[in-house]
Amino acid sequence: MSSNLAIKLRSGTEQAHTSAENVGFMKCFLQGVVDRDCFAKFLSNLYYVYSELEAALKSHIGHPVISAVYFPELNRQSSLEKDMVFYYGDNWREQVTPSPATQKYIDRIREISVSEPALLLGHAYTRYMGDLSGGQMLQKVAESALKLSGYEGTSFYNFEQIPDKKAFKDKYRQALNELPVDDITAERIVAEANNAFGFNLQMAQELEESLIKALGQVMFNSLTH
Repeated sequence: MSSNLAIKLRSGTEQAHTSAENVGFMKCFLQGVVDRDCFAKFLSNLYYVYSELEAALKSHIGHPVISAVYFPELNRQSSLEKDMVFYYGDNWREQVTPSPATQKYIDRIREISVSEPALLLGHAYTRYMGDLSGGQMLQKVAESALKLSGYEGTSFYNFEQIPDKKAFKDKYRQALNELPVDDITAERIVAEANNAFGFNLQMAQELEESLIKALGQVMFNSLTH
């Protein structure tokens, strides 16, 4: 039984993917305009998301749908902890808290982890495939804009255990496509992936206020329109 889930996820999230790329924060980012404080906050929010997601995935390692696409080499929590130390120092845990949109994202992960664990795949697909694809370009932009070197402050994007990202993405998509899920479950996973894009979009929108303060409204408008 083949679910073709990766194919369904790709086509079913195209619109959400485009919307996420067109948020002001991301538009500025892609043009090489990165404010250090905003970027640090961006990573701190992701720290909370990945900590929650990875704990949830690990707790369901025996689940037939999760187990087939559980790859611990994707885990980002420890990489994000390195970035937190870089930006905030050793007492970073006392300085960072999840933003309101991040908290909603975390709450949703907790909710489906209890009620319908298979939906966690929607979140895993959205985040990890993005990190292995466009995320690699964002790393180079951040490194250049913030004058960083050797993944210092961008450990999040460094998949040390995945030397060949294209080969890994192909393997991941194949595993998704071969999952024994029915059409209804596949549709629900795609819907949840769209939810994940929505949460990521809200997290990026929250950062715009800080970015406008850093850049000035006129500069922000010229970059985003």
